[in-house]
Amino acid sequence: MKKLLTMVAAGFVAMSFMATSASADVAKGQKIYSKKVKKLCGFNGAKFAAKHSQDEWEEIYEDGKFAEEMGKLCPKGAKIFTSDKFKKYLKDLYDFSYEYANDSGNVPSC
Repeated sequence: MKKLLTMVAAGFVAMSFMATSASADVAKGQKIYSKKVKKLCGFNGAKFAAKHSQDEWEEIYEDGKFAEEMGKLCPKGAKIFTSDKFKKYLKDLYDFSYEYANDSGNVPSC
């Protein structure tokens, strides 16, 4: 019985490490916004994220239209946001946008 509980606990620990490494990062999304998106949009991350509620950001992302929506909000970067090269940033930018949406009560520092 003790061996079984030890194995189960080890399994939970291993799965928790896998889950955190596979998930996106709000802080990383904030950094990406500050370095790559802010100049194209002309406004800070707080204004960008506040364009939608958390439910709206979630729906946009799940529908695969996050890059397109970024292009609508920041027309200067529309081609960049929909490029294959930029796709690697979308999950982190989504997490940033969701975390600081207009109904979240959170305010980013960028």
